[in-house]
Amino acid sequence: MANHKSALKKIRADKVKRLRNKYQLTTARTFEKRLRKSTGAAEATEILKKCFSLFDKLAKRNVIHKNKAAGHKSKLSRFVNKLAA
Repeated sequence: MANHKSALKKIRADKVKRLRNKYQLTTARTFEKRLRKSTGAAEATEILKKCFSLFDKLAKRNVIHKNKAAGHKSKLSRFVNKLAA
């Protein structure tokens, strides 16, 4: 266990950040699953916008790597394009 006051504060702050990051990541995954289950192109397009926003925020906040976010966005947009076709 940490002995210094600043180390204890760092542990508390890290716990809060970890929970926030976990919540944001699971929310993004939930929207991704919702998009993959959608059947209509119009519905999928709306959910795709939300997914793009969520993955961009995760990459900006360094929760996930920017290339991983780009890969998710690419796969999801290909899926929506197949639905529209």
